[in-house]
Amino acid sequence: MSDTHLWDGAIVDAHQHFWDPTVNNHPWLAPEAAIPFRYGDYSAIKRRYLPDDYREDAAGSKIVQTVYVETEWDPADPIGETRYATGLADRYGLPNAIVAQAWLDRADAADVIAAQTAFPLVRSVRHKPGGPATPAEVGRRTTLMSDPLWRRGYALLGRFGVHFDLQTPWWNLPEAARLARDFPATLIILNHAGLPGGRDPDTIGRWRQAMADFSRCPNVVVKVSGMGEPGQAWTAERNATVVRSIIDLFGPDRTMFGSNFPVDSLCAGFAEIVTGMQRILAGYERDAQAAFFGGTARRVYRLG
Repeated sequence: MSDTHLWDGAIVDAHQHFWDPTVNNHPWLAPEAAIPFRYGDYSAIKRRYLPDDYREDAAGSKIVQTVYVETEWDPADPIGETRYATGLADRYGLPNAIVAQAWLDRADAADVIAAQTAFPLVRSVRHKPGGPATPAEVGRRTTLMSDPLWRRGYALLGRFGVHFDLQTPWWNLPEAARLARDFPATLIILNHAGLPGGRDPDTIGRWRQAMADFSRCPNVVVKVSGMGEPGQAWTAERNATVVRSIIDLFGPDRTMFGSNFPVDSLCAGFAEIVTGMQRILAGYERDAQAAFFGGTARRVYRLG
């Protein structure tokens, strides 16, 4: 893999988290919590992770701005998380934009979205839609993206002028495509590369077809983030096919880099991920690399 044209400019991290579970209520980060997690044991991240910790991890990576993504904070207090993240921005200069929590099928969805969008840094909301956990379950159950009540909440996003950060695996993307077509004015930001899962040829082939179909929706962009695998080291060689497929399908102006730290510290160091991404993109033109490593995120999340 050539290192001839490695990106050496500034980088925007479009997907990262801060938290302090000793002070705030994150049910999944409680000492006794053990949710099913795609990376397996996640006890190592049940700790405080604030901007100073992030800057230490990211030292040398030329990160200039970040986007904070909601952290499954106590769902009874979604505004509390945004207030907390805004306070971090005021104190540390990070984050520079926020993806806020909003449960779209709740009776208070309109009030929550209105309150969230009153914060100057909020650009998007996220509500993981659940549904089929394996491809075999598709057809037997659906995600919230097909639920009428949830869709009524989703319809509010256009009124308030915010995007939707979507985290769902590739086999649920047909539902996401219908959502994108039904609400063309709302931008969907697909998290974590559509969660490709295994890197075997059959899985990657099916993931790529789902992503190709989804790419036909013009109101969709993709965050190339969260691509760790349980029991596997994060390497450029293992992830090159995924990253290049996304860029080739969506184009660099619809793709963006995200570290998913501290979660992806379970898979690799920050520098390993950044340099791995730089190596994967080494064969692309500089304009494409500039879009991937910052330009797309600046435009989508309206970063100054």
